Amino acid sequence: MQVKEPAAASTEHRHLPVNLPVEMPAMPNLSEYLIHEHRHCDAAFAIAESAVAQGDWPAVRPPLARYSSEVLTHFAREEAVLFPAFESASGISQGPTAVMRDEHDQVRELLEALEAATEREDGDAWLGYADTLMILLQQHNMKEEQVLYPMAERLLAAELEPLCERLRALKLS
Repeated sequence: MQVKEPAAASTEHRHLPVNLPVEMPAMPNLSEYLIHEHRHCDAAFAIAESAVAQGDWPAVRPPLARYSSEVLTHFAREEAVLFPAFESASGISQGPTAVMRDEHDQVRELLEALEAATEREDGDAWLGYADTLMILLQQHNMKEEQVLYPMAERLLAAELEPLCERLRALKLS
C-alpha cells in the first residue's frame, strides 16, 4: 500500500472519546484480552488526536508514541503467537490470518505517515491519515473480534490458557 497525502480533514469530527475505559477484565479469555488491547490502543490514539485538533504538537508526541508501541506490540502478539497457532490448528495459512497480516502492514505504513506528519506539524495531513487509519482499524478489528478470535477460541480450546500466557509474555524490546 502506498500512502498518499490526504486531502484536508475536518477537525469538527473525531473518532473516539478520550476517556475510554482501559481496565483489563479479571482472568480474560482470548477474545476479551485481545479486544481489551484494541480498546486500550484506541484510548491512546484519541489523546493524540485531540492534541492535534488543538494544534498542541508537543502534546501529540507522547500519546502517539504510546499508541504506536501498543499497536505494534499487539500485532507482534498476534503474528508471533496467535496466527501461527490458528494456522497450525486450522491447516489454513492463506485465509484470515494472511488478510490480517496484510492489514497490519497497511497500519504500519499509516503509523509512519502519522509520525512524518507529526514531525512536520501538519495537522491536515495528520487528521487525513488518522481518518484512513480509523476506517481501516474499525473494519480490521471487527473482522478479528467477530470472526477470527471466536474461530481461534473454538479451534484452540484445549490450549487457550497457555496461549494467553504466551500472548501476555510477549513484549517488544
